[in-house]
Amino acid sequence: MFKYDLYVNCFSELSLSEPLARAVRELGFTTPTPIQAQALPILLGAPTDFIGLAATGTGKTAAFGLPLLEQVDASKRVPQGLVLCPTRELAMQVSGQLDLLGKHKGIKCLPIYGGADYGEQYAGLRRGLPIVVGTPGRLIDHLERKSLSLAAVKTVILDEADEMISMGFREELEAIMKGVARDKSRIWLFSATMSGPVRKMADAFLRHPKHVQVNRTEVLSATVDQQWLPARESEKPELVCKLIDAAEEFYGLVFCQTKALVMDLTQHLVARGYRADCLHGEKAQVERERTMKAFRDKKLDVLVCTDVASRGLDVKELTHVINYSIPRETELYVHRIGRTARSGKAGVAISLVTPANRGMLPIVERVTKSKIREGRIPSRREVALKKIGRILPRFMAPAEKDVNRVIELLGTDWQDAVAEMSAGEMIARFLLILAPDALAEGGTLTSLPSIAAKPPTHHRPASHPHKPAHHERPRHQHRPEHGHFPRKKRD
Repeated sequence: MFKYDLYVNCFSELSLSEPLARAVRELGFTTPTPIQAQALPILLGAPTDFIGLAATGTGKTAAFGLPLLEQVDASKRVPQGLVLCPTRELAMQVSGQLDLLGKHKGIKCLPIYGGADYGEQYAGLRRGLPIVVGTPGRLIDHLERKSLSLAAVKTVILDEADEMISMGFREELEAIMKGVARDKSRIWLFSATMSGPVRKMADAFLRHPKHVQVNRTEVLSATVDQQWLPARESEKPELVCKLIDAAEEFYGLVFCQTKALVMDLTQHLVARGYRADCLHGEKAQVERERTMKAFRDKKLDVLVCTDVASRGLDVKELTHVINYSIPRETELYVHRIGRTARSGKAGVAISLVTPANRGMLPIVERVTKSKIREGRIPSRREVALKKIGRILPRFMAPAEKDVNRVIELLGTDWQDAVAEMSAGEMIARFLLILAPDALAEGGTLTSLPSIAAKPPTHHRPASHPHKPAHHERPRHQHRPEHGHFPRKKRD
């Protein structure tokens, strides 16, 4: 590949128009990511085809979005830019970010993807929005229905090209490219890898492209703690529960290979009281959007998903990524763990590895040039202490008047039951009710002996003798769907 000396250290070095420069400042962009620093000077320059290789989560949308927005004429009511994405989630994410970058230039994007209402898409196409962001299947539908014309398109962007090829969209991409005036347009291809099929597509579509590649060591965050744990398949559901319970905070993704595994694990987690839901390729679009909103709003702590369904998940502050199985494709491993430890924050990536898959570890380490250390499975004692530790703030939270009001409701049966108990025994009994799975069969209450030695001064139960406050209980309004969804031919 050719190398170029063009490189910028801050966005202020770029000759952006004032509307775009203002949007960049408002979004807090100061220092470009490696792919942005190398790609922007090229794409903002003379027209050229382009190949950019960088993993998910490295800022590729701004790398192609700013040059695309600079070239678009907001006064022309025809599509001038086309961004192709492998999944509806990525199309929605890209469209949203381009809207933010182009707002002061008066540019809005039209997302077109399967599962959404045709009526809104027809209306957007009739308005003549300058940039269309879509998935190959639905774009083909609109081309066949003559509701979309690509005659005025000057820039085509293939985002996550490797994923589109692996999902079998090669024929759709070829059909879409036939509608573009190739002699008057440029193609920018962005991909995590340059596999053989991606190389063939680049050779077929692009003309004398310039190249930028971000080294693999640059795209794996130094703040992500990569671990692996030995596990038999039958042990994995319970191990996932242990990892969630033992974490100081868990807000993360669990990746499974198949929809069946996703559904089984989600059912297991929900039945155990975790705030969990799932994403898979056959989930209805309205349910996918509802699930993602709940996850982004942190009404869910755990999202179990397949790799295809997870494309385009741009969720901030994820603490954990769990690989239910270590993927055989190293690119998938990088895509997955790249979703945590962003913007310099710490994150944990844990892979559950069966004896049959141990051989994948050195391969992944060699390709990613990173070390995956063997982690330690949390003990039952550690899990129990974490669980009862989380109950303490709730125990201390109720106001004195509320506690007294509950005490007044206690009848003589309650008074007789606790008359001979120490404070430690009462607390222990309530903890057994609140966290029975953590404290059964070897769970520990060793943090309570000093309390147990003191006699009770009055009948003051732990917050409420029955259960935590309503707003603190696990919420299951976003339960996974357990029925079968008909397979869709196109995304």
